[in-house]
Amino acid sequence: MAICREFHKPDLFITMTCNPKWSEIETELLPGQTAQDRPDLVARVFKLKMESFLDAVLKVQIYGEVAAHMAVVEWQKRGLPHLHLLLILRNCDRSAVMPQST
Repeated sequence: MAICREFHKPDLFITMTCNPKWSEIETELLPGQTAQDRPDLVARVFKLKMESFLDAVLKVQIYGEVAAHMAVVEWQKRGLPHLHLLLILRNCDRSAVMPQST
């Protein structure tokens, strides 16, 4: 709430989920193993992909300049992580993402 008070309500809510069929995971599994059997591998691959995505959002600014962000990683019961990301964009970049009200 303090971040919303300082800036404004979030502009984008993005969820990134881990895919157990990613080639980086499947190539490292032994025959008969599933992604659920290797949480160490799943966590490492997801962390690398998440960091790459966050770099694209925050440094390359694919959605515009980010004024503030909040992120949390959760784990599903079947052992796969997912990321919830809230983005608050600078006012000059909000119009590109937010629909115009008529």
